[in-house]
Amino acid sequence: MRDEGRTPDYRFSLANERTFLAWMRTALALVVGGFAVGLFLTDLWGPVRIGTALTLLVAGALVALWATHHWLRCEQAVRRGEELPVSRFPVLLCLVVGMLVLVMLAVVLSGLSEGR
Repeated sequence: MRDEGRTPDYRFSLANERTFLAWMRTALALVVGGFAVGLFLTDLWGPVRIGTALTLLVAGALVALWATHHWLRCEQAVRRGEELPVSRFPVLLCLVVGMLVLVMLAVVLSGLSEGR
């Protein structure tokens, strides 16, 4: 990486790193959420629990991989003096999390209607 372009102002590299770390925290939260759903929500109907847990775990892995890829692309762009790359991944992640929220909302509301 250091052989690419010229050394940028350190503030840009540190800002890129902070963004990367924020995405890694998001990935970790998704993975922990997946484990929590899979291990502790045993009252959920099996396929819903497993599907939700797996979706959260896969989303966490994808966020971690995307964060690394995006960090590298941004670092290269800064070193080359190019525009930062644009990504639609944050929108996709928001849609996946939003769908999971709707599923969990339906589960909670169905549990309330059954008197649980």
